[in-house]
Amino acid sequence: MGDNKLDFFGNSISLSGRVLDYLWQKNGMIAANIANNDTPGYKSRYMTFEDVLKRNLEQVRGGRSSDIRKAIENTRGVIHTTEQESVRLDGNNVQIEAEYLEQARVQLQYEYQLKLLNSELSQLRMAIKG
Repeated sequence: MGDNKLDFFGNSISLSGRVLDYLWQKNGMIAANIANNDTPGYKSRYMTFEDVLKRNLEQVRGGRSSDIRKAIENTRGVIHTTEQESVRLDGNNVQIEAEYLEQARVQLQYEYQLKLLNSELSQLRMAIKG
């Protein structure tokens, strides 16, 4: 048997939670970029997550479920500042249309991830009820 009560649920719930956290933070960063669209010299920021998650999971490949869960839970999004040159005279490099598009994409991903998590939890409830 596993070394934690959560082993019953596998790691999918932990992964879903971490992805939701990342998407929430990413959406906030996009909102900050949009809010600073008129701030002279502002450099847009973005987050990455998938590469860090992949690297963390590769380090525990073939490990116990609890090791995999720790790798998932220790994965955080990485904040980057866009270094691309601005075409604007004020030095701001926010591309507002790209930010709005990315914001819509993140919101759809968030909604999908919530539906996936709710589906998993519903299946668990049905299994528990018998």
